[in-house]
Amino acid sequence: MAPSAARRGLCIVLGVNFNPPSEVGCYDSGLRLGTGLFFLREDENVKKTLCIVALGLVATLPLFAQKKVDDRLEKSTTAMQAILQGDKGLPTSILNRAQCVLIFPSVKKVAIGIGGSYGRGELICRKGSDMNGSWGAPAMYALDQGSLGVQLGSTATDFVLVVMSHQGVEQILNGKTKLGGNAAAAAGPTGAQATGYNADAMKVDVLTYSRSKGLFAGVSLEGASMDADHDANKSLYGKEISAHEIISGAVPAPASAQSLISLLDNASPSRK
Repeated sequence: MAPSAARRGLCIVLGVNFNPPSEVGCYDSGLRLGTGLFFLREDENVKKTLCIVALGLVATLPLFAQKKVDDRLEKSTTAMQAILQGDKGLPTSILNRAQCVLIFPSVKKVAIGIGGSYGRGELICRKGSDMNGSWGAPAMYALDQGSLGVQLGSTATDFVLVVMSHQGVEQILNGKTKLGGNAAAAAGPTGAQATGYNADAMKVDVLTYSRSKGLFAGVSLEGASMDADHDANKSLYGKEISAHEIISGAVPAPASAQSLISLLDNASPSRK
C-alpha cells in the first residue's frame, strides 16, 4: 500500500524515497522514519538559530546605516576645512555670498562601463526665509557625474558646490537637478579673480570647487546630476523626511553635524 499523504509530505521534506517496500514508513538506504524525524527536529533547531541571527542583523542594520552617515559628515567637515584654506581654495568672499553649499567628499572614478563617478554628501543652507543667517541642518544628497568621470583620476576628489542664487536652491530642493540644465554652473573663481565676482551678472547659480591630492582647482561639473539621498536622510533623522523640510528648519541639526555647522559658522556667520 502506498504511504498516506501526510507520510508522503514528510518523505519529500526529508528527501527520501516515499515508495517503501512495506508499511513501516519512509526508507532510503535503510533510513527509518524515526531517524528522519530526529533530523527534522535538528533542522528545525538550525532554522530557529538562523532566524535569531537574522533578527539580530535586522536590529543592527539601522546602527550601521547611522554610522555610515556620521562618517560621511565627518569626511565632509575635513574636506570643507581643507578647501577653505590656501589661495587656490574656496575664497571667503564667495562663501559670504552663498545661500547653500553642497559637499561631496572622496568622490572616486568608477570603472568604465558602470557610469562615470558617484559621490555622496550633503546640502547645508543658511537659516532664515532669505537664507541670510547662520548655517542649518544638513540634508543628505547624492552626486552622479555620469560622463564627467574623465575629469577624475584614480584618487579621491573632494567637491564643494556653492549655491549662489535662490533659483539654484529651489532647483536643487525640488528634485533631481542637472547642472548646466535647470541650474547654471561654472568653475568657481579663486584668488584675485574672486574679488568683486558677481554671480548674478554672470547668470550663474552654482560655483564648483574641487581638491585632489592637496591641489585646488575650480572645475565645471556641467552635466552632473544630483538628488536627495532619501535613505541617508532617514538614517540621520530617524524618519522619512524631505530635503525641503530639513532645510526649512523642520528638524534640529543632529549632533554628528555640529562640527560641520560650526566650521561654516566660523568661516562665514552670515550672508553679506
